[in-house]
Amino acid sequence: MNIFVSGGAGYIGSTYVEQALNAGHAVTVYDSLVEGHRSAIDPRANFVQADLSDGARILEALKAAKAEVIVHFAAFALVGESMQNPGKYFGNNVGNGVKLLDAAVAAGVRKFVFSSTCATYGFPDKVPITEDTPQNPINPYGESKRMFERVLEWYQRLHGLEFVAFRYFNAAGASGRFGEHHRIETHLIPNVLKVALGQASQCEIYGTDYPTPDGTCVRDYIHIVDLAQAHLLAMEPGRQGFYNLGNGDGYSVREVIQMCEKVTGKKITAIEKPRRPGDPPRLVAAADKARRELGWQPKFPKLEQIVSTAWEWHRQHPNGYVD
Repeated sequence: MNIFVSGGAGYIGSTYVEQALNAGHAVTVYDSLVEGHRSAIDPRANFVQADLSDGARILEALKAAKAEVIVHFAAFALVGESMQNPGKYFGNNVGNGVKLLDAAVAAGVRKFVFSSTCATYGFPDKVPITEDTPQNPINPYGESKRMFERVLEWYQRLHGLEFVAFRYFNAAGASGRFGEHHRIETHLIPNVLKVALGQASQCEIYGTDYPTPDGTCVRDYIHIVDLAQAHLLAMEPGRQGFYNLGNGDGYSVREVIQMCEKVTGKKITAIEKPRRPGDPPRLVAAADKARRELGWQPKFPKLEQIVSTAWEWHRQHPNGYVD
């Protein structure tokens, strides 16, 4: 198929592009490089450097690519920043997303795969979290993703645009070629690995008094290659709706640090700090629907596999991408 990938220079998008090309698809990456990296784009892909705010440019690029499906990764995704600058998040994640949808309709695209988030659930009333868990976002980032999910439902109803929206849990790990390099890094595993690389003196544990086995927050980690494979399965005609993507296993902050020590063979100093506002004690996915309806089967479900691939990539790319 001819696939149009917004945000294909980002962490998850770059791995998806690699996997799609390996599967024989033709891929066009559309990315502003505001957050993404030029060297994170697989050289086999066609690249268009442009912004999602430019509706005319999107339409031009979709037509040139003869796009049959759009896979939409591009978004701002810093929770803390969204609390300080909500307009940036609603403007891009919702407003510019609508420009992409309008261009999709105008170009005759029939399928749209969306990168959503478990942040749409907020503080869940039950764990593991199923797709019918009430959605109550507690920050503008999660709210912007929830709003765009609603927009997708209307475009499906009014324009017949078939969509799949994936609610990710904690994406982690690396493929052989592509890994995690954010200009502002907030994710636990890369920040812990910076200590092992000698780039930081310590990592932080925010809150040690949660109602969890060791008092630290528990999260569900999912390998980015497994995420990418789910998106490939979603492109098949007739697949429609919302799906959680996670492994169904939760690991605490302390367990992640201990696994990083095991994988790297390095002692990692961790400093305990007070809780951050808005951190739920446990976020673990029930992803049975994706397994049942899409035939999705994670290949790297264990934390040791995830951390090992991340460590290998960071050892080979200690400074991340060069651009």
